[in-house]
Amino acid sequence: MQPRTCDDARMAHNSATAPYAFDGDRTGILLCHGFTGSPASMRPWGEYLARHGHSVRVPLLPGHGTDVRDMNRRRWQEWYDEDRRAFHELADRCDRVFVFGLSMGGTLTLRLAQELGDAIAGISLVNAFVRSTDPRAPYARVLQYVIPSLPATGNDIKKPGVTEHSYDRTPVRAFVQLQQMASVVRRDIAKVTQPTLMFVSREDHVVDASNGRWIADNVRSRDLTSITLEDSYHVATIDNDAERIFSESLSFVRRLVG
Repeated sequence: MQPRTCDDARMAHNSATAPYAFDGDRTGILLCHGFTGSPASMRPWGEYLARHGHSVRVPLLPGHGTDVRDMNRRRWQEWYDEDRRAFHELADRCDRVFVFGLSMGGTLTLRLAQELGDAIAGISLVNAFVRSTDPRAPYARVLQYVIPSLPATGNDIKKPGVTEHSYDRTPVRAFVQLQQMASVVRRDIAKVTQPTLMFVSREDHVVDASNGRWIADNVRSRDLTSITLEDSYHVATIDNDAERIFSESLSFVRRLVG
């Protein structure tokens, strides 16, 4: 499976898991969180970009930030539609919009890039997911009718005392939805042509590094940079390499905005 972790399977809608929005200049940046996660994994990145004057949106995806059972009632198109809605909200007030994503948020970012084309000024991916190497993954379509959820692995953050405020169970039916979205993204990967900045953790216990290599080999972006993160696990946006992600992405935006 593609698990995440959590302090509590029934998360309250609090400041950690709530959506984040900031209206700044006419450069907009949409940040997409991961599977079973919440805006907590993206908010520090969003706040950093906001401090540098940019307009930011970090939506909470349907089925997240509530209860793991809620995720099993959702389809991947609902997650996509929420990020797309936030994108258009930024596009209505900005001259250019970038999309950044972590894990499944990277999957969603790639799908937005495939469908919105030149409307997206550039994308940044952090340990993006396009296929699972977990031996249980092929059986998820059958398991979803027998087992609603499975235990998640540990909070995959190297930095002590940090949590991404996600579920402590992996919802199996929702994971099947993630697999379906990933298959669509793989099919249309050649449609990704935007400038692309990628971050891949050398040690990631959730998304295998082969995902990053596959993306880099198959997108059609002429402007592509891939950076290896040496001191972070999967949720690198709030791990030891977070500041590097923040600063490199800001430089990426400034270079393309000119």
